[in-house]
Amino acid sequence: MAAKDVRFSTDARDRILRGVDILANAVVREVASKQNDMAGDGTTTATVLAAAIAREGSKAVAAGLNPMDLKRGVDLAVEAIVADLKKHSKKVTSNDEIAQVGKISANGDEFIGQEIAKAMQKVGNEGVITVEEAKSLETETDIVEGMQFDRGYLSPYFITNAEKMIAELDDAYILIHEKKLSTLQPLLPILEAVVQTGKPLIIIAEDIEGEALATLVVNKLRGGLKIAAVKAPGFGDRRKAMLEDIAILTGG
Repeated sequence: MAAKDVRFSTDARDRILRGVDILANAVVREVASKQNDMAGDGTTTATVLAAAIAREGSKAVAAGLNPMDLKRGVDLAVEAIVADLKKHSKKVTSNDEIAQVGKISANGDEFIGQEIAKAMQKVGNEGVITVEEAKSLETETDIVEGMQFDRGYLSPYFITNAEKMIAELDDAYILIHEKKLSTLQPLLPILEAVVQTGKPLIIIAEDIEGEALATLVVNKLRGGLKIAAVKAPGFGDRRKAMLEDIAILTGG
């Protein structure tokens, strides 16, 4: 039986190439996205490198190089380059150097570079800096003492200031639980001990639901325990890391 002779018209070839381009573009976007997630900068460099690797790699494969050998070669090159970059890297220490790095990351905006340097000076190397969209045209630096995360009370019954709709607990014990709480049975000895001290209690857990949440609300309404329950911030491994940060910060 004779082999089939498959031929593509110009239109068909163009469609195939468009499909390849879509896939290639998606790969490069993924490279830039991961670079931004890991370092917050360097997306242009990552895109240029990805394009160069794809271009030169295609030439090598067309010349007969095994694609798997090419992949192993790229991995070895990455290891060597990263090691060399670490060897020649310089630790940024002074405010002027921090401002310079910030300026470069902000596309040459000296004001932003100075603001980043000020924020770094205020919070130190272990502090956390976040960037949020402002409601005005002004760029401001706001220093928040202590720790802040984007979660609130799980029930309005935990509110202590009805006018401001907030729950304020001073000198409170903090109970951190990395899993869901649907019953308080395992925590009863802890809750009873806290009641004896007369101090408030904040519970931070993956989630608090059903019987557990209802029991806490009833205790709060009866005045037996000053308490607030909060859902833990983050997701997955990041949640675990943030709970560890909260424990360390609060002396746990």
